[in-house]
Amino acid sequence: MISSPSPMTSSARWALGARRVLTPGDLPAPGATTDRASAAAGAAAEPATGAATPGDSSGAAAPPGPDALIAGLALALHRYLTRHPDLLICRYELALEATRRPELRAFYDATGRQFREPLEALMTAAGSPEPERHALSLVAWCEGLMFSCAAGSYHRSVPTEAELRTGFGELLRGMLGDG
Repeated sequence: MISSPSPMTSSARWALGARRVLTPGDLPAPGATTDRASAAAGAAAEPATGAATPGDSSGAAAPPGPDALIAGLALALHRYLTRHPDLLICRYELALEATRRPELRAFYDATGRQFREPLEALMTAAGSPEPERHALSLVAWCEGLMFSCAAGSYHRSVPTEAELRTGFGELLRGMLGDG
């Protein structure tokens, strides 16, 4: 007996229609300062283009240092956790539905790449010796926090942006060294 696909929940349909994921424009531009105002301005700006490549002497800005990366990631994650927690719930419903429906799996994987690939590039620019593995660890850490704070046992206690900066700092310095 062939079963028909389960009907998508209205939340999953809404999340599919929203198509909103973290983009490179949500992170500070290379060379941005790490204070809160500058990080917020950098996160609201359009994505930076024309990043410097190794050996490039065109005067382009240097890749972001760990502090800029930490500030940008903390700001972006804090926004995810505080602005629309219901979207995170929809996202998890969509993830579960994607395990049952191949057409949603393709969409879910494609939207995941929109976060993962820029993060891998940022990790490469920050000097990661293994950017793909480190990006996976960062994504897993973020996913765990988002789930815990949206639907899990920490749903009533979202970390502050400062606490997230501390957490990202510990993770990134462990991956990249104290440099």
